[in-house]
Amino acid sequence: MKIVVVGGTGLIGTQVIGLLTEAGHEAVAAAPSTGVDTLTANGVDEALAGADVVVDVSNSPSFADDDVLRFFTTSTRTLLEAERRAGVGHHVVLSIVGTDRNPGSGYLRAKVAQEELVRSGGVGWTVVRATQFFEFAPRIADGAAVDGVVRIPPVAFQPIASADVARCVADAATGEPRGDVVEIAGPERVRFDEFIRTATADAGRDVVADPAAPYFGAVLAEDSIVPQGDSRLGGVTYADFAAARATD
Repeated sequence: MKIVVVGGTGLIGTQVIGLLTEAGHEAVAAAPSTGVDTLTANGVDEALAGADVVVDVSNSPSFADDDVLRFFTTSTRTLLEAERRAGVGHHVVLSIVGTDRNPGSGYLRAKVAQEELVRSGGVGWTVVRATQFFEFAPRIADGAAVDGVVRIPPVAFQPIASADVARCVADAATGEPRGDVVEIAGPERVRFDEFIRTATADAGRDVVADPAAPYFGAVLAEDSIVPQGDSRLGGVTYADFAAARATD
């Protein structure tokens, strides 16, 4: 199959491209650096010519509420219109666990809008929702820092290795459209503040538990950002991930 990976030059996209190529598929990276711009539609029709599946793992360069909403809705509409013209049979999009449970977050509201467009877009679809990646711990700490103190809500957290997310996305891309949401999370459920404290220990960050601390603009409930019900679990623990990083 020809599978176009939008955002194929990023953290998840490069791994998805590798997995699909190893499996014998024609995997094509589509991104501004490869001449494909989903905001302006430049290069989109050319990239999708002959494609069987489109995988969207792209992300907004700005997390400001208006910018992120514009990015996800504009790029998704552009892709779906081009897919209908090209006869693409399956659109796979990477989203986030808890999108529909955190309306206080402008970023997650934008992901909800993206998912709604995919559902009604006239192309077979699968939504893969993942929890936060191990790799993002330092960025989360930076975003939660106030006067040098990292304030994290003490709620349930189930982070995952990006490699496990990429594998789930690749599996979805090579399967039939589900017309449904697949959720994937890490193998261990922990406290959010405890995880960030552990993950940033080498950097000496001062991490405190603060129930009122916002996350992407939302004040979290106990189970706001972990799966509810059935979900696929990744196989890489944080200890395994950290040990592998230490030997790189």
